[in-house]
Amino acid sequence: MERHMTTRPGRFTTIVTLVVFASLAAAAAASAQSNEGSFERVLKVGGPVDLEVRSGSGSIRVFPGEGDTVKVVGRIRAGRSWFSSDASGRIREIEKNPPIEQSGRAIRVGRADDEGLFRNISISYDVTVPAQARVEARTGSGAVEVGDLAGPVEAHSGSGSISIGRVAGAVVARTGSGSIDVAGAQGLEAHSGSGSIKARGIAGAVQADSGSGGVEVEHAGPGDVDVSSSSGNVVVTGVDGAARVSASSGGVEVQGRPSQPWDIHSSSGSVTLRLPADAAFDLDAHVSSGGIDLAHPVTVSGRMDRRHVQGKVRGGGPLVQVRSSSGGIRIE
Repeated sequence: MERHMTTRPGRFTTIVTLVVFASLAAAAAASAQSNEGSFERVLKVGGPVDLEVRSGSGSIRVFPGEGDTVKVVGRIRAGRSWFSSDASGRIREIEKNPPIEQSGRAIRVGRADDEGLFRNISISYDVTVPAQARVEARTGSGAVEVGDLAGPVEAHSGSGSISIGRVAGAVVARTGSGSIDVAGAQGLEAHSGSGSIKARGIAGAVQADSGSGGVEVEHAGPGDVDVSSSSGNVVVTGVDGAARVSASSGGVEVQGRPSQPWDIHSSSGSVTLRLPADAAFDLDAHVSSGGIDLAHPVTVSGRMDRRHVQGKVRGGGPLVQVRSSSGGIRIE
C-alpha cells in the first residue's frame, strides 16, 4: 500500500513562524552586538587637571587615581530606531576617533562637533584622574558619580542621580529628576527637581532645595545655610551662621547655634529647634494651628500665649523667627 505523507496547514504555519522568529532573533542579536562599542585612551598630564565631561545620554563616573595620567573609557551604544541602519559604521568611527581633546592640563571629553555622527548614540564614560582635579560633568540622561577629589566639582544631569564623594573644594550638583548625595565639600549648591538631597560634612555656605523629596544637610563649619523642600521633610544640623530653612509640605528640624539671624518655616508640619543650653537670642515664634513648647528661659518683650511668643532668651541676640502654619513648634 502506498502511503503519502501530509502536513497539516496549522503545523506548517507554526514551523514557518518559528523559523522566522529564530531568524529575526539571530539578526537582532547580531545587530545589537554591532550596535555597541568601546574605546580607551590614556593621556599624560602635569599638575592639577581641569576636566570637562559631557554626554547627551549616558552615565559619567570620575574616580581618583595615581600618577600623572588620565584614563578615559567610553562605552558606546546605539538606540533602537528604524533610521539607525548606519549606526554600526558610526560606532566604529567613534571608536577610532573618540571625542577627547587635550590642551595641557585641560581635558575635554564628549564634545560632539559632528551631530550626525552621534545621532541616536549614547556614550557612558569612566574617567580616572589625579586626585588634584577640577571636574565639570554634564549628562542629558544618566547618573553622575564623582569620587574623592580636590575639586571644585560641578555635576549636572537632566534625569539621573548624582553621587559625590569628599571634595576639598566647593560642589554644585543639579538634577531634574533624581537623588543627590554628597559626602563632603567646602560649600554646596544642590538642586533636585524631583528627588531627595543628602549632604554630610559640608563647611561653608549651603544652598539646597528639592521640588519633591526630603533634604538632609550636616553642616561641619561656619557658614550660612538656605535649605528648602516643596514636598518632604527638612533636617539641618550643625548650623553656625545665618539660617533660612523651610518646608512647604513636611516637618523641619534644625540643630545648631544661632550666631546670625534664623528664619525657620513650615507650611504643613511641625518645627523642632535644638539649641545649646547657653544660646542667647531674640525669639519670635508663631503657630496657626498647634502649640509652642519652649525649653529655654524667655523674657517676654512682646506677647506670650499658646500660639505666639516674643521675647529674649538669656538677654537676647540674633533674631530667631519660627513659623508653622499647621503643626506645633518645639524649641529644645
